[in-house]
Amino acid sequence: MPVTVPEIPDLLASSTTPEVSWESILGPAQIFLSKVSQKLEAQVDQFEPEIAEHARYALDSRGKQLRPAFVGLCAGAVGQVREEHVTIAVLVEMVHLATLVHDDIMDGAQVRRARPTVGARWGNHLAVLLGDCLFAHAMKVAATLSAEDIFRSIAMATSAVCTGEILQSNRRRRWDLPRAEYLRMVEMKTAELFAVAAELGARHAGATKSEVQALREFALAAGTAYQIYDDCLDLYGQEAVAGKSLGTDLATGKLTLPVIVLLERASASDAAEITGWLNQWNPSYLVGLQALLESHGALAESSAVIESLLQRARRALDPLPASAERHALDVFTRFIARQTASLAR
Repeated sequence: MPVTVPEIPDLLASSTTPEVSWESILGPAQIFLSKVSQKLEAQVDQFEPEIAEHARYALDSRGKQLRPAFVGLCAGAVGQVREEHVTIAVLVEMVHLATLVHDDIMDGAQVRRARPTVGARWGNHLAVLLGDCLFAHAMKVAATLSAEDIFRSIAMATSAVCTGEILQSNRRRRWDLPRAEYLRMVEMKTAELFAVAAELGARHAGATKSEVQALREFALAAGTAYQIYDDCLDLYGQEAVAGKSLGTDLATGKLTLPVIVLLERASASDAAEITGWLNQWNPSYLVGLQALLESHGALAESSAVIESLLQRARRALDPLPASAERHALDVFTRFIARQTASLAR
C-alpha cells in the first residue's frame, strides 16, 4: 500500500522566481483547494470520537495538496470545474495520505512533514489500522457518488498503487533489477494516483476522450519523474529541507534509479563491494557510496531520465488549448526539473 512521495520542500517552494514558483502552479487552483481542505477536514467528524484525534493528525499531514491540485487544474484546462471535483480530490488525497501512513511503517520513518509520523507517535499497530480506516473511508465516500466511474477508477488506482508497492517490496535487495522494471513499479505505485486525479478531473469537466488521454499521459510521465526525483532526494537531500526521514531506501534495501545506474556501470569488484554494503547497510558506508555514485555519474543519468519524462509530459499538453491551468501544469514540470538540478548543488 505505501508510497513515498513527499510534497515540495519548503526551501524550494518559497522561490521568488515567478515563472517557476510554487504559487504559479497552485494559483489557478487556490479557491478549489480551499474547498478541498474544508471538505477533507470535515471528514474527521465521520470517524469514531475516540480515533478522531488520530484521523485529524493523519489528514493534517497533507502538504501542498498536489494530487488534488491535479484534479482541479486538469478540469480547468479542458472545461468547467464542478462541485463533484472537490469530492474527487478529497478521495484521491485520502488514498494518498493512507499510503503515507503505511509507507512510514514499512520504512521505519520517524519524521514526515517535519513532525513525528503516526507510527512514531502512537506505534505501528495503531498506524496500520488507521491507514486501513482512511482507505475504507475513502471508498465509503466514493460509494455515495452517482457517477460509477469515480468509484471504479479510484479503486483501480488504489489497487495499482498497492500492487506496485508489493512488487517493489518483493524485489528488495534484488541487485540485478532491470531499469525498465523499476520504472514500471514507479509508474504503478506513484504515477497512477496522479493519473487518476488528472483523468477524473478532465472527464468530469466534459473533456473529449483525446483530452482525457492527453492529461492521463501527462500525469503518468510527470508522476514518474516526481518519484524518481524523490528517490534521488533520499540519497542526495537534506532532512532539514525535505522535512522527512531520508536514507530509508538504503536501510530497507529498496532499489532506486541512482543505485541501479551505479550497479549498471560499476566494475565487478566495485559492484561486489557495493552490494556487500547494501546487504548489511550501515550509515557509515554512505560516504563511500556517494563517492562511487559521483564517479559513475549516477545523479546525472537519473536527472537525464527525469528530464526525458518531463519532456514527454510537456508534449502531452501540446494538443490542449491555452489556459492558466494548462500553463500551471507545464510549470510543474519545470519546477521538478529545477528541484532535480538543485540536488547536484
